[in-house]
Amino acid sequence: MILKSNSFGANQEIPEKYTCSGANISPHLVWENAPKHTKSFALIVDDPDAPKKTWVHWVVYNIPATLKEIIEGHEIEKFGAKPGMNDFGTIKYGGPCPPKGNGFHRYFFKLYALDTDLKMAADPTKEQVLEAMKGHVLAQAELIGRFKRD
Repeated sequence: MILKSNSFGANQEIPEKYTCSGANISPHLVWENAPKHTKSFALIVDDPDAPKKTWVHWVVYNIPATLKEIIEGHEIEKFGAKPGMNDFGTIKYGGPCPPKGNGFHRYFFKLYALDTDLKMAADPTKEQVLEAMKGHVLAQAELIGRFKRD
C-alpha cells in the first residue's frame, strides 16, 4: 500500500497553510494498492519529535474502503469516517505546530488497511484506536512530512 500527497512530498517540508502558522487545514492524501479484503481504513498523524511525548494531530477511523483520497481541507466525516481525539483536545485535524525555535519536527501520516470496521465509543484516543486495530491490520502505509517554526 502506498500513501502520497499532492500537498507535500515524502520527507519534504509541509507548506504553512496546513499548519498552525497558516490556515491549519488538512493536506491532500491519496492511497493505492490496498489489500483486496479491506473493509475500512484508519489514519493517525503524530509528531514523535514533540517535547515530552509523541503529539497526536489527527485520528480518523472507519474510513470507508471505497475511499481512496482525502481532499485538502475536507471534513472526512462527511464520507462516514469517525473522528478520534487528538492532543489538542479536539476531534478534527490539528496541523503541525512545533515550539518556535525547536527546529524541524517530523509528522508521520500513517494509514492502516483493516479487515473490519472498528466498534468504538465516541471520540477515542490514538491508543484506543490502535488497541482496537490489533489483529485486524492488513497493510500499513506511511508518509512523513517536516515542519519548523522560527
